[in-house]
Amino acid sequence: MDDRLDYQSTTELVRALAARRISAVELLERTIARIEYYNPAINAVVVRDYVRARAAAIAADAALAKGERRPLLGIPMTVKESFNVAGLPITWGIPMFQYWRPNEDAVAVARLKAAGAIIIGKTNVPFALSDWQSYNDVYGTTNNPWDFGRSPGGSSGGSAASVAAGFVSLELGSDIAGSLRAPAHFCGVYTHKPSYGLVPLRGHSWPKSEALDAEGDGYLAVGGPLARTATDLALALDVLAGPDEDETVAYGLTLPPARHDNLKSFRVLIIDTHPLLPTAGTVWAALNRLSDRLVESGVTVARESALLPDLAESARIHTRLLFAFMSSSQTPQFDLETQAIVASLSPADDSLAAMRLRGAVLSHRDWIAANEARAALRGRWSELFRDWDVVLCPPMSTPAFPHDHGLDREARRIEIDGQLFPYEDQTVWPSVATLPGLPATVAPIDRLESGLPIGIQIIGPYLEDRTTIAFAALIEREFGGFMPPPGYTT
Repeated sequence: MDDRLDYQSTTELVRALAARRISAVELLERTIARIEYYNPAINAVVVRDYVRARAAAIAADAALAKGERRPLLGIPMTVKESFNVAGLPITWGIPMFQYWRPNEDAVAVARLKAAGAIIIGKTNVPFALSDWQSYNDVYGTTNNPWDFGRSPGGSSGGSAASVAAGFVSLELGSDIAGSLRAPAHFCGVYTHKPSYGLVPLRGHSWPKSEALDAEGDGYLAVGGPLARTATDLALALDVLAGPDEDETVAYGLTLPPARHDNLKSFRVLIIDTHPLLPTAGTVWAALNRLSDRLVESGVTVARESALLPDLAESARIHTRLLFAFMSSSQTPQFDLETQAIVASLSPADDSLAAMRLRGAVLSHRDWIAANEARAALRGRWSELFRDWDVVLCPPMSTPAFPHDHGLDREARRIEIDGQLFPYEDQTVWPSVATLPGLPATVAPIDRLESGLPIGIQIIGPYLEDRTTIAFAALIEREFGGFMPPPGYTT
């Protein structure tokens, strides 16, 4: 088989399978061989399900031979470890759960299987899904395929590494504070964070808990695809999006088409600085090079708008709601200790560190107030998108950073152009789209001299997910997109 198969898109593989240029069994065996050869160095795929995958591939070939066509029929996939897959472990990186197995698939996984996808395993995550790195005591550390000494991102870090290394052409991840977008940016792949509520999250829940949807998460979390082309994101979104089965009795989903089908028609607002955290010069320069290319291509580009919501206030609200969710399983003793620290804070302290502490003990009354402020910000974004089609900004402040497994995350620091800043403050760029629930597509746009990739975050109007994906596809066509890491092609 041609080595180029390893980096073909899902769309191309679907065509090859339908035309019988390759069988599902052949594609699966090649995928398994590639994982077994390359995975030990990066540790992206941490749960394997080859026996059931082989049976599914045989069934897919039989269906294809009869002329059956489904969007993903015969396509091997891995999924993020935090999604329920019947019969496979789900730990969220927490050792106490490593022997538990759910009895049914998450809704998103069931939809992938119904579309013909073959789930061959699961990919690594950080402890409790709460880091921009992917390491835990159950499965160990996942390395970035571009540089083993650096993070692949988190919490969907194993997902992005699996796609970048050519193991699979499509993955399923989730995002509450950049958990799709940081890994895609760090590993040089594509991802789409859908509009809030577009992809049901039932079955993406704390191990051993009821497989509920994410209604209690501060209205932040989403599930979405990772791929190596924007077209594959659109394909996957069509499979994943839509109301959960108990809601289909009342309504369906009709996403609006992309606002434009050519680059010149887009009105683009670029944000390259954030008031609460610097952006690395390398990331800033890559965004500006893209801006220059867009202007040269006749695109309407601006750097400021009076309609832009307050990014600092948005980051603070997001931080409070995020840490309210993340601390929901903490002990009463933790609450008492944190309340004492919060009581000692100055009322004027509006740092993100203070927001994290306040969020950890957020009262229901304060949660409602924060959510009302969030709704007001969403209104501001709606006004902005009457004048602009997409907003471009960094996915994160830096390219992939070196592994840092310091236990005290508040004591960790991230280096930005020679200066150190609080590690946890990296939520600022992801919060731009997360808080108002907006769709955001990440696309690779550049690389450092060292080879590390740099991505762009493309934010669009609520429920206009096709617009951000279409823009990503257009810049991919005009300026290029994914490139394999060195050492993964022959």
